[in-house]
Amino acid sequence: MKKSGLTAIILGVILLSTTSVYAQKRKISLEDLYKKGIFYEKSVNGLTSMNDGESYTVLEDDRRVVEYDYSSGKQLSVLFDPSSFHNDDLSRFENYILSDNETKMFIITNVSRIYRHSFKATYYIYDIKQKTLEPLSESNQVMVATFSPDAQKVSYVRDNNIFIKNLITKEEKQITFDGLYNSIINGAVDWVYEEEFALTTGMQWSPDSKKLAFYRFDESEVMQFNMTKFQNNLYPENYTFKYPKAGEKNSVVSIHVYNAESGKTIKMDVGEESNQYIARIKWTYSPDQLCIIRMNRLQNKMDFLVANANTGESKTFYTEENKYYLPEPTDNLLTFTEDGKNFIITSEKSGYNHIYLYGMDGKLVKQLTDGTNEVIEIYGYENKGKRVFFKGFDLSPLRTAIYSIKIENLELAKLSPNSGSNNAEFSKNFKYFILSQSNSVSPTLVTVNKDKGKQIRVLEDNHTLKETLAYYDIPKKEFFSFKTSEGVDLNAYIIKPLNFDPSIKYPVMMTQYSGPGSISVKDEWDLSWDQYLASIGYIVVCADGRGTGGKGEAFQKMTYGQLGYYESIDQIETAKYLKSLGYVDSSRIGIWGWSYGGYMSSLCLFKGADEFKMAIAVAPVTNWRYYDSVYTERFMGLPQDNALGYDKNSPINYVDKLIGKLLIVHGTGDDNVHIQNSIEMIEKLVQANKQFDMMFYPDKNHNIDGGNTTLHLYTMMSKYVKENL
Repeated sequence: MKKSGLTAIILGVILLSTTSVYAQKRKISLEDLYKKGIFYEKSVNGLTSMNDGESYTVLEDDRRVVEYDYSSGKQLSVLFDPSSFHNDDLSRFENYILSDNETKMFIITNVSRIYRHSFKATYYIYDIKQKTLEPLSESNQVMVATFSPDAQKVSYVRDNNIFIKNLITKEEKQITFDGLYNSIINGAVDWVYEEEFALTTGMQWSPDSKKLAFYRFDESEVMQFNMTKFQNNLYPENYTFKYPKAGEKNSVVSIHVYNAESGKTIKMDVGEESNQYIARIKWTYSPDQLCIIRMNRLQNKMDFLVANANTGESKTFYTEENKYYLPEPTDNLLTFTEDGKNFIITSEKSGYNHIYLYGMDGKLVKQLTDGTNEVIEIYGYENKGKRVFFKGFDLSPLRTAIYSIKIENLELAKLSPNSGSNNAEFSKNFKYFILSQSNSVSPTLVTVNKDKGKQIRVLEDNHTLKETLAYYDIPKKEFFSFKTSEGVDLNAYIIKPLNFDPSIKYPVMMTQYSGPGSISVKDEWDLSWDQYLASIGYIVVCADGRGTGGKGEAFQKMTYGQLGYYESIDQIETAKYLKSLGYVDSSRIGIWGWSYGGYMSSLCLFKGADEFKMAIAVAPVTNWRYYDSVYTERFMGLPQDNALGYDKNSPINYVDKLIGKLLIVHGTGDDNVHIQNSIEMIEKLVQANKQFDMMFYPDKNHNIDGGNTTLHLYTMMSKYVKENL
C-alpha cells in the first residue's frame, strides 16, 4: 500500500525532528553530574541470600524487604513492609539484617555516622513469623548489634561496653564494665582498625550461640587528635578522638570469650607482644575453637592461631612472612573447609596473589591458581563440588572476571561472559550468583546466573540511563600503554575532547590516585568530572605508575620505604610522553588528585615544575609523619627506622620548587587525612614566599560532600582549570 502525500510529509517532518534532536546532542554539565542525578546508575540493594540457596531478599525502593526466587524471579514473599506499622522511625529505615536462622530481622533506623564504617542507630527487632516489631533498646542508640545464630540473643555496644539481650525473657545483661570514651572499647573497634583493616565489628557469636568472642581495645596511651567543629555553635566545639600516627603508640588489643551459660569471660592467649595487630577473629566450625589472625607491627609477618575458647590456650598453625609487607587482611582471607581438615588462603608468595590449600597442620596441600593473572578475592568454597569461587583479573589489570576452580583437578572455569568489570554475590549453596558487570561504554548490567555462568535473567539493565545517555554527547575513554624512558610499561587511558581534531593542540589535565595496590585505569562504567573536562575542550589522561596493583609483587612493592619516589617519576614521565604527541599543548599540562592522589599531584607539581603548569590537591597527605600508623608503616616501616624515606618525598619539603599554579582543597572535619596536612604545607609555602590558592570546606570529612558541597567543589575546580590551564 502506498502512503498518501500528506502522510509522507508528516513522516518526513517527524524524521527530520528526530534527526535534529540526535544531531544536537547535549553536553554534560556539572549540575547534571552533581545535583540533578541525571546519570544515576541503578543496582540491586540490600541483597541477601537465603539459607536454602534458592531465594534471596532485596531492599526495594519503597523500603520493603522482598524475597525472590533465584531461578524464576517470582516474588515469594514480602518479609517486611514498613507501611504496616505506624512508627515515625521507619521513615528513616536504612537497612536490614536477617538472623542466621531467618526467623528475625534487624530494622536499622536513625543512623548517626561516626567514621567511614561505624555508626550508631536505633535497631528494631522484627519477628518474621509473628510479624511483630519491637525496639532492641529503649534507652538510646547502640552500635554493631549482632544476632546469635539461634536468634535468641542479641549482643550490642553502648558507651563502649557490651550488652546482651535475651529475646525470650527480654532481659538485658551488661557483660563488660570498663568501657570509657577515648580509653577502653569493648566489642567495637578503634579508628585505625576501622579505617585500615576495614573491620566493622568487634564481636562474633560461636556457631552454637553459647559464646561471644570480642575485641577489647585499650587506647588510653594513644595520642589524641583534636578537631574543631565550627557550624551551628556560638563557640566552636572541640571534638577529640584517638588517632595513632606513624611511629606512635597503638591500642593494646586483647581477645576475650564470654560464656553465656556460665557468665564467665576468658582472655585468649595472643602472645606476650602487645605492640601488634589482631587483624581478624573467626570461629572455626567447632564452637570451642576460635581462629585469631595476628600480625606484627611492621605487617610483614602473619600468624594464624587457634584458641581454646574454654581455656584461652592457643597455638599457631600457620605463619607467613614477606620481606616487604603482607596484603591487608580481609574477611575472606581465610576459609575453612567443612570437614575441618583444611583451610584456603590467598598469598603473594609466588610473586603474584594466588589461592592455596593447606592442611590444619600448616602444611601445603597444593597451590590452586598460578601465573600472572592475579586473584583479587575469594567468594567462598563449595563443599559438594569442591570448588573455590573467586574474582580475578581477566588477562589484564584493566579487567576483572568471575572464576571457579576445582580443588581435585584444578579445572578453571570463567563464569562471567562479558569483558570489563565484573562482581558477584553468590547464593549460600553456590548454585546461583548475581553478577554486576559494566565496561567503559556500558552502564551496569545486573543478572542472575547459574553456577557455571549461564545467564538466567536480567535484574537491572539501566535502560532508563541508557535512554538518557542517547541524548548526550559523552567523550569516550580509550585505553593504551606506553614505555617510559626507564623502560617501564604503564597502562593508561585518554579521553579526548568532543569533535577531536588531531591538528589542534589541546591542554591536558592528568588525573590519578597512585596509591599502593590501587588501580585507576579500569574498563568500567564511570561518568565523572573526566568526561566533563573533555566536553569543554581538555584532554584527560590517567596512568597507573609503579606501586599500583595488578602487575605482581615486584611492580607494586618496589615503592616500599620510599612512597612517592617512583610514583612521581612515572607521572612526570607520563607528562613527558604526552608532550611528544602532536595534538598536545606541551605548555598546558596539569595534574590533580584526591587523598593519595592529592599528595601525588602536589609532589609532581613541585618535583616536575618544568612539566606541569598547575595542580589541584584535594585532601592531600603532605608529610607521611602526619598519617596513621597502620597504613603508613605497612608501606614505609617505622619513621624511627626510616627517617629519610619519610621526609625525602613529603611535598612540604619541596615547596621552594613551585613554579606553576596550585590549588589546595580540604575539609576541616577530615578525620582521615587531617587538615593539619594542608595547614603545614600552607605555612611552608608562605615562608618560601610562594603564591597559591586554597579552599576549606567547614566541618566536611574526607569525602567533602553533603548538601550542595559536591557541586560547589567541582564548580570551583572547573573554574580554576579554565583560568589556569
